Amino acid sequence: MAEINIAEALTECAVTEDQLYDLAELFKVFGDSTRIKILSALLTGERNVGDLAEELRLTQTACSHQLRVLKNNKLVRSRRDGKAIYYSLSDDHVKRIIEIGLEHILE
Repeated sequence: MAEINIAEALTECAVTEDQLYDLAELFKVFGDSTRIKILSALLTGERNVGDLAEELRLTQTACSHQLRVLKNNKLVRSRRDGKAIYYSLSDDHVKRIIEIGLEHILE
């Protein structure tokens, strides 16, 4: 398999400076272990804040704050069921990013 030159690939895709900035910001979101724990917990299905906080041994306030960051960065989505709000991964890309990251560090 031929090795991919990332710089060439980025140039060919006409990636703008703004897009590169947005990509860097996305990776910053993954730079927090609490957010990674939340995303990992959501790999198995949706949860509400209370369940996530209890499962991860966080306060509900801390969990809510991190979920807001994740939602603002389009990594999780929410749905309301009565008074409860349930969170899940936004799409399969988030799962793949986590899986690829784990694969990389386990090599």
